Amino acid sequence: MRQLLLAIIASLLLGSLCAADIVVVVNPDSGVESLSQDDAINIFMGRYKQLPSGITALPVDLQQARAAFYQKLVGKTLAEINSYWARLVFSGQGSPPRQLTSAEEVIDAVSNNRGAIGYLDRQYVDDRVRVVLAFTP
Repeated sequence: MRQLLLAIIASLLLGSLCAADIVVVVNPDSGVESLSQDDAINIFMGRYKQLPSGITALPVDLQQARAAFYQKLVGKTLAEINSYWARLVFSGQGSPPRQLTSAEEVIDAVSNNRGAIGYLDRQYVDDRVRVVLAFTP
């Protein structure tokens, strides 16, 4: 019974995260006005090392929204994303985005580094960052 209750709670929490209005943000001085989903995929999956403006890309993950973000971005589960990064790290071909624990940390990282790119729920966006791609519920 306890496992069933935990499964129900987990699905409700995951459902609320998936319904979030997730946006990809960059530093306003990055030279990036908008980003295609393909560009975002290539940056967050480690294929592109630069933003479209030519600045070195420094992607950051928001731990609490990571599962919902990658589901919306590439249609993959967190287990699939973790497996993908494990293969790249093992082969020396890359390292995953830095993990941050709060929306405020993402905003701070992006606003203090021209090349940083992250994602968060639209409700946390302020004038320190620029929205370049939005995923709606």
